[in-house]
Amino acid sequence: MRKRRKDSEGPAATWLNTYSDMVTLLLCFFVMLYTFSNLDVQKFQSVMASFQGGMGILDGGNLIDIPTVRNQEEIDLEKLKSALEDYAVSSNLQSEITVSIDERGLIIRFMDRVLFDPGKADLKPDAKEILNAVAEMLQREEFKDKVIKVEGHADTTPVSPKDGFATNWELSTTRATNVLRYLVEEKGIEGGRISASGYSYYKPIAPNDTKENKAKNRRVDIVILKSSYEKNEPK
Repeated sequence: MRKRRKDSEGPAATWLNTYSDMVTLLLCFFVMLYTFSNLDVQKFQSVMASFQGGMGILDGGNLIDIPTVRNQEEIDLEKLKSALEDYAVSSNLQSEITVSIDERGLIIRFMDRVLFDPGKADLKPDAKEILNAVAEMLQREEFKDKVIKVEGHADTTPVSPKDGFATNWELSTTRATNVLRYLVEEKGIEGGRISASGYSYYKPIAPNDTKENKAKNRRVDIVILKSSYEKNEPK
């Protein structure tokens, strides 16, 4: 009798292990279906990350890597980045205009000399042609509601009072504001979705120790914010 009971316990335990694995895989499958049906990629990644950490999805004893799913916003920003880079190359401005994507969104970076004369904040005639092309892209259907920030930056070289600016604060802010005004007043960007700010020399991208590095820090950035950062903007 004892032997018969012991023999029956072995197969039952094996069957339960197999059943548990099957249920785990089915649960994973239905979580994926549910998430994709709701088009909520962040929810999918969050659920799958916690699912891996809490239960473990095994493949030969190892966790299965869940591929990163790109949402439509990321795809649109990548397309805009590519279009802007093509424009910079075709206009021979690739050393004056750079485009990148970071955690905040897409950054269109203009070296100061492409938009302004040294120590000045008035847009150069050629700068308006560049901003015309950028504005046309920002008015596309997929970007027409995106929040835009225009950010002015300077180096540590003191400004000349004869240029009408007390410090680099005023210079960087006025430059950013003039870019904003052109986009709003001349190109029809909706004023409620764009703002301007100046940072003087307090957000450098290179040490202010050489002429070349200072030139990198004199810039205006147009930032198209990701939706996750829009909530931090005033309504």
